[in-house]
Amino acid sequence: MKKIEAIIKPFKMDDVREALSDIGVSGMTVTEVKGFGRQKGHTELYRGAEYQVDFLPKVKLELIVADDMTDRAIEAISSQAQTGKIGDGKIFVTNVERVIRIRTGEENEEAV
Repeated sequence: MKKIEAIIKPFKMDDVREALSDIGVSGMTVTEVKGFGRQKGHTELYRGAEYQVDFLPKVKLELIVADDMTDRAIEAISSQAQTGKIGDGKIFVTNVERVIRIRTGEENEEAV
């Protein structure tokens, strides 16, 4: 099993969720986060004063998928989150050793 973490632009979340649902992903965790990479924030004007916004709003999604679904999930996220502009985000993939559903005690792929 793999854990996929993706940091994407907030307005792309619905498209990504729908694409993941279409390939059979049954659940995920979504968190509103702030951060920066190469984008390095931007300058905004508020009541005539200019100020620097260092951390930009993003959405972080986390999902666990079977090994054979990993590439399809990555493709679904990439294709829907991409705008072609700086700040589209990143995808991180890590191995998952064990998953346990607390309610039933089911483990691994049955628990996902």
